[in-house]
Amino acid sequence: MKKSILIPACFFFLLYSCGNTKPNKNADTSHQISPLLKNAQQLFKALPAVAENPNNKITHEKAVLGKMLYYDTRLSKKGNNSCNSCHNLATFGVDNEITSEGDAGKRGGRNSPTTLNAAFHFLQFWDGRAKDVEEQSGMPIMNPVEMAIPSKDFLVKRLKGIDEYKKAFVTAFPQTKDPVSYENLQNAIGVFERTLVTPSRFDKFLGGDTTVLNADEKKGLGLFISTGCPTCHSGMLLGGSMFQKFGLVNDYRPLTGSTGNDLGRKAITNKPEDQDFFKVPSLRNIAKTFPYFHDGSVKELDKAVKVMAKAQLNKELQPEEIAMIVKFLGTLTGEVPAEALAASKGTAMK
Repeated sequence: MKKSILIPACFFFLLYSCGNTKPNKNADTSHQISPLLKNAQQLFKALPAVAENPNNKITHEKAVLGKMLYYDTRLSKKGNNSCNSCHNLATFGVDNEITSEGDAGKRGGRNSPTTLNAAFHFLQFWDGRAKDVEEQSGMPIMNPVEMAIPSKDFLVKRLKGIDEYKKAFVTAFPQTKDPVSYENLQNAIGVFERTLVTPSRFDKFLGGDTTVLNADEKKGLGLFISTGCPTCHSGMLLGGSMFQKFGLVNDYRPLTGSTGNDLGRKAITNKPEDQDFFKVPSLRNIAKTFPYFHDGSVKELDKAVKVMAKAQLNKELQPEEIAMIVKFLGTLTGEVPAEALAASKGTAMK
């Protein structure tokens, strides 16, 4: 059994202090700011260092525990899956599969979204059934197809039998009468995920450094805006802040080749008007988080751009326009925090 490497305390100091940067010598001055930059600053926002939750304070000790849990296959019934199995941090928080294989070998019905920057989303899951990453983190564990743990008590009993966890829970939740609990498990994983923030070159651009994007990328940004993409893909995540009907103008199924009939948010609300409504995905790291859409029906980013233009905006983009937009989307690729990757590949069951 491999043990997780503890996250150094300086990691969180760096996270909290990274906002105190020196003025950018390449930044446009207020009277010289380019129209493209000004437009972008009105539509988008740079990522903060961490995703705060006033009800679950971020501490080094919680993050260490959360990291241990995230990589541990003992959170699944048979010990085949960890959180990282479907949300692999080495591949930008996804497994690049159409749908993910669960603990017993069965596959889920939807594409697994990335955990990177997920804590900034207004709700979790494609249908928004969880309010935050803390609530979300406990749900796949209990899902019979995904990690298949039969009950919260079952997992808590398992964790209480592991000395490493008994110590780590006490350290992370010192004021708690019974530290090893399912709620604390969720809070710990939630804190770890709140540190999975991936700023990119685009954030530097938004900060005023217009030199970080080349001419093609700037052209792509301009096309992204003029095409109407920010109607849904705006803010710090370029998405992740609203529900929208997939196939708003034209049915997406003939465009993607989808054969399923996912009800979307209707499966949660039972409202006919919620048919085909899904949470708008973030475009952060989109070049790495293929395949795309709730059903993983499209693998190529250029095809996904073409589908979205037609399905949502009834626009036929030219190949060169699509190519420029794809170049811009590449500027949204950041780096997975090294401390998050410096972990065991998963803890096998004994």
